[in-house]
This record gives sequence, structure tokens and C-alpha cells, in this order.
Amino acid sequence: MLLFKEFTFDSAHFLPNVPEGHKCKEMHGHTYRLRVWVEGPLHPQLGWVMDFADLKKVVKPVVESLDHKCLNNLPDLENPTCERIAVYIWDKVKPQLPLLVRVELHETPTSGVIYDGK
Repeated sequence: MLLFKEFTFDSAHFLPNVPEGHKCKEMHGHTYRLRVWVEGPLHPQLGWVMDFADLKKVVKPVVESLDHKCLNNLPDLENPTCERIAVYIWDKVKPQLPLLVRVELHETPTSGVIYDGK
């Protein structure tokens, strides 16, 4: 069964590698919507894959490290595109959350990426 929990955070960034004149070369911000997916069997007695509170305990510190930050200043996040931010989140969360199967990150209400570790 798939289970997900959603988080939001606000961050600024700029994309240094885009061509001159591209609007994303300038500093700008987004309200990101993050959905973290885990997959596993239903626990026979508890009736869940995992406790949402336990999922939140793992993901929330990562989200807090991104919230209201300039993502270009993070040492492990060079050229912070939506794709690279999703990989960054995956790399921070996966070691503590073995059931993680997908990170879905929306940069705007209509644009985003899905990363599954591949």
C-alpha cells in the first residue's frame, strides 16, 4: 500500500546556469509543495503502513532546513533546480526512512517533479 504525507515550505533561489536574460537567473521564490510517499504492507494489528507522526518526524527537519532559505547557499545543493531539490530531499530522508519510494515536489501549482531514487 502507498501512503503519503504532504509538506510546504517557502524558499528563494536562482539558477546560475541558465542563459542570460532567462527570468530564473534572477533571485526569486516559490512556495514548494512536497509529497513524500512510502510503500509497505498493512500492519496486521495496527492497520497502517506506518504512523503519520513517525513519517513527519523524519521529513520535518529536512523541510525546516529548506524553509525560508536561499537554496543557493546550501553546501550540498548546487544549481538548485526543482529536480535537484527533489534529489537532495531524497538523499536526506531515505537513510532514515527505508520505506520511501517517491518524492514529489511542486515548484508551482502546475509544475513539479517526481523522483524515485533512479
